[in-house]
Order: sequence, then C-alpha cells, then structure tokens
Amino acid sequence: MDSKILRKNFLIKRDQLSTIQQRDLSLSIMDRVLGMALYQSAATVFIYVDFRSEVITRPLIDHMLRCGKKVVVPVTLIKEKDLLAVTITDPDKELAPGYCSIPEPIVEIREKQMFSPDLIDIIFLPGSVFDEQGGRMGYGGGYYDRFVSEKAPQAVRVGLAYELQMIESAPLQPHDELLDFIITEERTITGKR
Repeated sequence: MDSKILRKNFLIKRDQLSTIQQRDLSLSIMDRVLGMALYQSAATVFIYVDFRSEVITRPLIDHMLRCGKKVVVPVTLIKEKDLLAVTITDPDKELAPGYCSIPEPIVEIREKQMFSPDLIDIIFLPGSVFDEQGGRMGYGGGYYDRFVSEKAPQAVRVGLAYELQMIESAPLQPHDELLDFIITEERTITGKR
C-alpha cells in the first residue's frame, strides 16, 4: 500500500477514538512509561506536546516536572525543516499554538531556554503508523527523523502509540529512523535499532 494512503487511513482510525477513549488509553500508556527503567533514570526528556488525536502527553509532562526532570519540547522550524529543543517549566504559561496550531514554547522563551539536543537522555515521538520492528511513519515532513539521527543520536527513542496504530511491517523510506521502543496501552515493543 502507498505510504500516503496508509498514513491517511491510520490517522482516520486514530481520529475516530472518542475523547474518553483517547484519555483512558493515554493514561494506560503513561503508566507503562512511568514503569520503564530507562525513563526513571533519565534526567532530561524530550517529549512532544500532543495535538489532535495523538497519544496525550500533557499529564506525563506535568508528572515529569513534578519529579524534577528537565523537560524539553519541540518548536517546528518550517523554513529550516528542523526542530528546536526548548526547556519548559510551566506548560500553562509557556506553551501556545504554533505551527499548525501545535502547542509550542512561546517566542519569548525560545532563545533563553534553548537546549542542546546532545544532552537529551530519552525522546518520546508521535507518529501515524508504527510496526513490530520499531518502525515509525511520521506525518511526512521528516522533522523527527532528522532530529534523532543528526542532533540527538545518543537518546533512547520511544514511540507513543495506540495499539490501533500498529502493523506488522510498515513501508518505511530510507530516511525513516527506527525506534528503540514503542509503548501502547497494551504492551512495550522492543525495536530493532
């Protein structure tokens, strides 16, 4: 199946989850994350801020901040086709709709709270389709693929996905980066990176 059609079909399925289903499944995924030894030992965590029907990350971000972890979130740089890593300490005050209305750090804090990606311990990534080998299809822009391969190759890569986003084998492109783990509401998959 064509990658674009596959991505679109899986996003439609994900969008059909009710708000309550998204919340309940996301909380189950969060519980699995909190039990993960690699997460527990991580001092610095890079995590996406959920948008539309993605696995909800805001409760996880709040938990990380309460536990004293350094929380780093992305800012999408369209012209550069890149992600900027920015630390946050107060999501309510520091996040506002940015590119495509995705919550991002406000302009006022970006420069002074920029963070060096080579110091990130673990990265939580969103995606459209995931597979049993740790394959991840994003949304087509390659932002996260470039970020993890070029800027933060040392970080543990963890995809957060609903079980309905899993397939046996995704039609990955050469630039698609593999993950170390994928966490769904039902299981933790070890990737083949």
